[in-house]
Amino acid sequence: MAKPIEIGSRSFGTQKSALEHYQALLHRYQDGQRISDPGDHADLVALIERYDPILDEVGEPTKGDGQIGHFERRLNTGTGWSTPGFWVVRQDGKATDFSYIYAVKGQPGGRSKDFYGACREAVALDLIRAKKQAFVEYGDDQGRVECELTGVLVTIDDAHLDHAWPYFSHLVSGFRAARGWSRDIPDGVVSAPADGQTTATFIDTSVADAFRAYHHDQAILRILSRTANLQTASQARRPRVARPVRVP
Repeated sequence: MAKPIEIGSRSFGTQKSALEHYQALLHRYQDGQRISDPGDHADLVALIERYDPILDEVGEPTKGDGQIGHFERRLNTGTGWSTPGFWVVRQDGKATDFSYIYAVKGQPGGRSKDFYGACREAVALDLIRAKKQAFVEYGDDQGRVECELTGVLVTIDDAHLDHAWPYFSHLVSGFRAARGWSRDIPDGVVSAPADGQTTATFIDTSVADAFRAYHHDQAILRILSRTANLQTASQARRPRVARPVRVP
């Protein structure tokens, strides 16, 4: 039976309903807008006041730091991606992002998640180049490529470059195992959590280079439509790829 979640004065019957509430709150605003509704502000204050002790307990920087001023919706960007998210602006003017998903779930970031993010960042440009090259190599006279799952022709803007095999999480786990880091990641490898850091990166560039080489050697990529990518559940077997995408 699902356990109710208490966030401030609100009680949610399930974690899913709490996530849907904060997702809807985010979508009521545009990028760059301040969270102006008093009720929305109060809901975010309650979420941060619930989340900060969890972060503090594991030694991660807190978000509100006991001096919440206001909240904004901002567009978080990185190499090859962008996504809207909440930012808390403190009374001293300093600001930082936070994930309402992690906050609702009560999950701190943790070094493993940061390592995963740093791996993503290390190969981000490689993946952009690989996707462009795939459309040059496999594109029809209108520059479209068949989705590997549905056969529907998609443009580069409507396509997703998917890790067909191994899954990206498996690549990260394999790389960690190869370096003897399955249990723990040494200090000084990944950037520490900090205000406004939406993406962790490798401090040690030799590790970034090593992961890029490992990814280049192991990854089998494919083009999917964005719809197919969202609907595809993980499978435990290696799929056939008619048009493999190579990392340059």
